[in-house]
Amino acid sequence: MSNDLASTTGTWEIDPSHTTIGFHARHAMVAKVRGRFDEFTGSFTLDGANPSASSANLTIMAASIDTKNADRDGHLTSPEFLDVEQFPTIAFTSTSVAQKSDSDFDVVGELTIHGVTKPVTIHWELIGTTIDPWGGTRIGFEGKAEISRKEFGMVWNVALETGGVLVGDTVKLEFDVEAVKQA
Repeated sequence: MSNDLASTTGTWEIDPSHTTIGFHARHAMVAKVRGRFDEFTGSFTLDGANPSASSANLTIMAASIDTKNADRDGHLTSPEFLDVEQFPTIAFTSTSVAQKSDSDFDVVGELTIHGVTKPVTIHWELIGTTIDPWGGTRIGFEGKAEISRKEFGMVWNVALETGGVLVGDTVKLEFDVEAVKQA
């Protein structure tokens, strides 16, 4: 495995079978509900010599949300949250990339959820590149970001008798990405 930035230069397609796009949010102010999206496509073009010239895009099928609870998933895809009938995709397109260390990068971009577009910074760590048994070059990244669901128009909630609300506003996004270099 290599962490050499020169080995990252090229165009990469996200491998959905080896990638997780996950999230978690507070439930009832005391626990975290975790979930993921199962259907997505994405690619990025990396310039190892000049990381600021790199770019990325991601499209998620909003209805592919999975929190391991069918009733909750149904509520999350309803008009009170993602409204997948009207807004079937969640999209991210990068606008800038800043290298923070040898393996850490901040990617700023436009995130569109529920028909609302806001700037978001995703903090990425380069895990490395490797050659798979079939001769393909693979790359791994881990990323994290936080968003306010209310800023994206998802304001539904229920007040709790003991104070607080049923669903926290902060949603933490977590990405474990493996991608394949394109010829």
